[in-house]
Parts: sequence; structure tokens; C-alpha cells
Amino acid sequence: MSSIYLHIPFCQQACHYCDFHFSTSLKHKPDVLRALATEIKLQADYLNHAPIQTLYLGGGTPSLLSENDLHTLFEHLHTHFNIAPDAEISLEANPDDLQGDSLRAFQKVGINRLSIGVQSFEQSQLYLLNRSHDSKTAYHSIVEAQTVGFENISIDLIYGIPSQDHRIWEQDLEKAIELQVPHISAYCLTVEPHTVFGNWQKKGKFSLPPDDFVIHQFHLLLDTLEQNGFEHYEISNFARDHLYSRHNLNYWKKGSYLGLGPSAHSYNQLSRQFNVAHNPKYIQSLKEGKVPYEREILSNLDQINEYLMTSLRTQWGCNFDHIQKMYNLDLKKHFHPILEVYQQKGYIFWQDATVFLTRTGKLFADRIAEELFLIDNP
Repeated sequence: MSSIYLHIPFCQQACHYCDFHFSTSLKHKPDVLRALATEIKLQADYLNHAPIQTLYLGGGTPSLLSENDLHTLFEHLHTHFNIAPDAEISLEANPDDLQGDSLRAFQKVGINRLSIGVQSFEQSQLYLLNRSHDSKTAYHSIVEAQTVGFENISIDLIYGIPSQDHRIWEQDLEKAIELQVPHISAYCLTVEPHTVFGNWQKKGKFSLPPDDFVIHQFHLLLDTLEQNGFEHYEISNFARDHLYSRHNLNYWKKGSYLGLGPSAHSYNQLSRQFNVAHNPKYIQSLKEGKVPYEREILSNLDQINEYLMTSLRTQWGCNFDHIQKMYNLDLKKHFHPILEVYQQKGYIFWQDATVFLTRTGKLFADRIAEELFLIDNP
């Protein structure tokens, strides 16, 4: 399967937790869009003309783009790529960008899936996170999207936000269930060094809740969504009626994808490349007819480690026979002592040759994957 990701590096304002590449100034927007059009043309061969099964506009805030901006981008994409008729075409959106006219414009250009950055339905939490929308808009943007005809809707929620108790998180989950969205991405709040929260933390003005508080909210998340018909198909992702994010599944299952725009990443089974995370440098390079990226050729060890990390996070688990077949390595034997310890702790379990994380194990997914990473050939 092949996918395309477009990074739109603009936001109305900076969220206090975000360390993605973006700018709150729109002065470079026309030049970035022109550069994107050039990159689309220059990268037309990257995926070997395979049908594009998923197309994802992320950022940043791609819902800031006008109907004309989107129409022009999609014209270039359809000219240079074979977009499958049943492709999943997703747009990340802020709730305050979702009104009737904008929603109909999104539909008109072919967008059939929305990923709405709600984060919380509670005003005090939105204020702390420095989100641009309010709690009423968070709720009604979803209703509006459903009224216009969007059925494939995902919402983002954040847990582990400092609070006196768990009532706000319980209410956020209740509202998500009430709205009957088919997909929820729920992320634990983390503090990155170069964010507002990171700076506050250094000055002693901000701290995350204790681990037991966060763990309790994680279990509340799992219990609530499982009781309401959601599959926990990846550490941070839940879906009803098999409405998984096909785009993200392609990442986790090691499909090929092309990333377009400043800071975007690409992967073609053999190498990974990273566009420069700097808008003016990106613009200038494309003006000169060059895509500004660095490339990393992936060794077998790199491929195995990535498979371990991504597959363990999913409900389909990590199949050690697959590694044996592809790379002639018996990792179950090589890592037997580590795997035995984690099995005894109740963090993993086996079904035939596939290892899965237990509910408790999901809390330690990154640590478990790192301990299974290969540094030298076994």
C-alpha cells in the first residue's frame, strides 16, 4: 500500500505542548504552497506510480487553507499521482475552522475523513493547553461535520493533564461517546523541551501529574471505550466498526509513503528521507528545483527494529516468524531471557509465533521495544 502525507506548517497560535514544525505567521503561506506544487511534480516517481490508497493533510493546521488553496493542491496531486477512487483522504482540522461552508468545501475537493483536534471538552483544560477554540466549539464542530455528511470522523483527546481529580477526563470520554464518533486518538500529555510547557517546567511553573494519576486515566480510557464497542487497535487509537485510520495503519505495517512539505518524512522500504524543517529554506530550495531532504539508507537491523517498535503497538502484535522469514534471524531464541521476564510480569503474551502487549504492558510499550532493539547482529 502507498500513501501521501502533506505537511501544512501553519497555525493560528502555538499550543503549549506542541513541538511539531509550524509557524503562526502566514506570510510564507503562498510561497510554501507554490513550493509544495513543485515538490509534488518532482516527487512523482517516488512511489513508482503505485495507486495512492491514503492521502493525509496534517500539520500545523491544514484546515486553515482556503477552498482555492485546497483545489489547487488537489489538482497537482491528481495530475502527478494515481489517487485510487476509494482512497481515504484525511484532513486534520481545528474545531473553530469547521463551519458549514468550510466543511462543504472540504467535501468538494474530495476529503472524506476528518481528524478533529478537540483535545478536551473542558474550557479550563483548553485554556491551559492554549487551544484556539472553546469548549462549545469543540462539541458543536463535530455535530456540524456530521450534519454536513461526514461519517468518518476521528477526534484527538489528551489525558494526563494536571487536574484535581479524574472528573474532567471522565466527562471528556462521556461526550466523545455521546457524539458517536467512530474513531478516537487519545494521547498522554508529555512535556517536550522546546515548548511552552518545557520552558515552564524548567522554571518550576509547571509539572505533570504523578504516574499513578496518569495510569488511572489510561485504564479509564480503555474501560470506557471497550465498553462502548471500540477496538483498541494501537496504543493511542480506538475504532468502532473497523473504521481504523488506514493512513496510520500503512505506517505501522511498513507500507511506503511520501511526505511532502517542510519537515515531512518519506519511506520507500529501502530508505527514509526527511525534508528540511524550515519554511524559507524549503521555499528557496524548491525555487531552485531541488527537494531539500536528507536520506538515510536503512540496514536490516534498522528495518527489524522499526518492525518491532511499530508492530508491538498494534492489536496484531509482532510476528517473530515474519522476522525469521525475512531476515533469517531467530529473535525469539535470541531474546528469550528478556521475553521470559516480561511474560512473567504480565506485560506480554504469546499466540503461536506472535507476541502481544497486555493491558499493563501497553504502559511500557516503548521500554519493551527498546530492550528488543538490535544493536549488533545476534
